[in-house]
Amino acid sequence: MKKLLASLFIAFAMSVAPAAHAVQPDEIMADPAKEARARDLSRELRCMVCQNQSIDDSDAPLARDLRLLVRERIASGDSDKQVIDFLVERYGEFVLLKPRLSLHTLLLWLLPPLALIGGGLALWFYNRRRPNAGSSIDPALLHLTEEEEARLERLLAADASDKKA
Repeated sequence: MKKLLASLFIAFAMSVAPAAHAVQPDEIMADPAKEARARDLSRELRCMVCQNQSIDDSDAPLARDLRLLVRERIASGDSDKQVIDFLVERYGEFVLLKPRLSLHTLLLWLLPPLALIGGGLALWFYNRRRPNAGSSIDPALLHLTEEEEARLERLLAADASDKKA
């Protein structure tokens, strides 16, 4: 019974979540090691049509062309770095899903941590300048004139005598 349930679960899981790879059978290289390199590189490259997908996941014709180009370069003996450099030279840094750290991408890499630090500093300064958080009374209002203090004493005395009666 357990084996039946396990096999049904596996069959269901496989039917619900089909493989997201768009690589066609005619694109696959004969050498498994080279194919694994091509797949790894394809996951790092952005589809210029879809823009939020790797060329490994995209069905767009341009993504297919890029996958074939990657496989051509690997078949001709290029290293992974040479393939990436060729594509960056041809299409620009935008082709990379994770852009390299360089002078012209410095702002892209530094902006998120700087924004986080800036937001933290802004909150710290705001909380530091804010009046005592536990008190909802403005400290300037706590200083009473002699006339106000006398009136307050009379009111408190009247309230205390009302409670006794």
